[in-house]
Amino acid sequence: MAQAAYTLDQLKADVKAGTIDTVLVAFPDMQGRLIGKRFQAEFFLDGAIDETHGCDYLLANDIDMEPVPGYEAANWAKGYGDFVMRPDLGTLMKAAWLDGTAIILADLVDHHHHEPIPHSPRAILKAQLKRLEKLGLTANFASELEFYLFDESFRSAWDKGYRNLTTAGYYIQDYHIFQTTKEEGVLRDMRRQLQASGIPVENSKGEWGPGQEELNVRYADALTMADRHVVMKNAMKEIAHNHGKAITFMAKWDFGLAGSSSHIHMSLAKAGKNAFIDSKDKLGMSDLMKHFMQGLLTYAGDITYFLAPFINSYKRFQAGTFAPTKAIWSSDNRTAGFRLCGENTKGVRVECRIGGADLNPYLAYAALIAAGLKGVEDKLPLEPAFTGDAYVGEKLREVHKTLRDAIAAMQNSSMLREAFGEPVIGHYVHTGNWEQFEYDRRVTDWELKRGFERS
Repeated sequence: MAQAAYTLDQLKADVKAGTIDTVLVAFPDMQGRLIGKRFQAEFFLDGAIDETHGCDYLLANDIDMEPVPGYEAANWAKGYGDFVMRPDLGTLMKAAWLDGTAIILADLVDHHHHEPIPHSPRAILKAQLKRLEKLGLTANFASELEFYLFDESFRSAWDKGYRNLTTAGYYIQDYHIFQTTKEEGVLRDMRRQLQASGIPVENSKGEWGPGQEELNVRYADALTMADRHVVMKNAMKEIAHNHGKAITFMAKWDFGLAGSSSHIHMSLAKAGKNAFIDSKDKLGMSDLMKHFMQGLLTYAGDITYFLAPFINSYKRFQAGTFAPTKAIWSSDNRTAGFRLCGENTKGVRVECRIGGADLNPYLAYAALIAAGLKGVEDKLPLEPAFTGDAYVGEKLREVHKTLRDAIAAMQNSSMLREAFGEPVIGHYVHTGNWEQFEYDRRVTDWELKRGFERS
């Protein structure tokens, strides 16, 4: 984690001055949401700065906060005990969008032996970063988050059953300045508040769908970027709420509209310099980058679950929508699952286009690093780049079409079991299976409309 933009000494001074009275201590759950407590600032500094506790079911539940039976790590037989939330001072920041509030992220450790909770998302990413460190490498990442903005509050959307919602835009608006001017009140506040909180913002822009937006922040080391990603999503929802608006990061909220992605840019560095560069190569790709890229390609199927963790995630993978359907690589080609960006420049990197805006960044980054590292370890030769329209290309490696297929691939992956450990993979296989089970037994609006009278 990079040095915090807001220090402990600054927090103490602000608490003394009365400008900060609340410290929000949170951790990312399996769905990538912020879960935690709000502390009176004085109490945080007196004791909670070292640790606080939470129920271990918080890493054994679903998106509805339902305790899921069958987990080995936490269950009724074990009594759903506590784990320790240990604040990471390197993540401390002002939550500029909330009055008098600072925020700090926590690692989760066992309250008996104080070892990391192995299936906690932050611990999973840290474990992969340690593997890189042994090779003298670090990882740099950036998430490009897309979302839809609505002229609805979250409550009005709920009351409508999420039907007939009014998007902030009403026509296709990709890069459209006039349309995004109409939405600038919310987007400017997002940029301004994130920047003031220590998250360096690059830009926002209109995306393809009506009311669809993208907000980008600067490239950073992988853990810092994952931390920023989860804070951003939470902050952007709260800022929208403060404006009486709603946003969604669903991968595909409407059948007829473009899905929302979280494109992930990545590179490895050695001694602070991009290790993916080789000026002698025609595309500027080092051997390390080529092996890493081939690892991503070879194990794309194994890691898809961590890029697309919900039933809805797979409804985004439609031809001709800028969402990939083929797990191949190409140079500056948005029809490919993996795109080479910045060829022959100091910024040469890989863009993974498979992930949706609903992914958990810690899990996604960790899976991408694990796949790439396997390619490096095995010195996998890079397959030829694809050219042309990958949507119509034949005999190309497919992106999984369903969550069920992605779970099976994860479960059968020796690469992931070696990288993450058997208990961690077992935990997330169970998570995925529960998501599939919950969907399989539900009656959807589509089924009712199609079959109520005509079946």
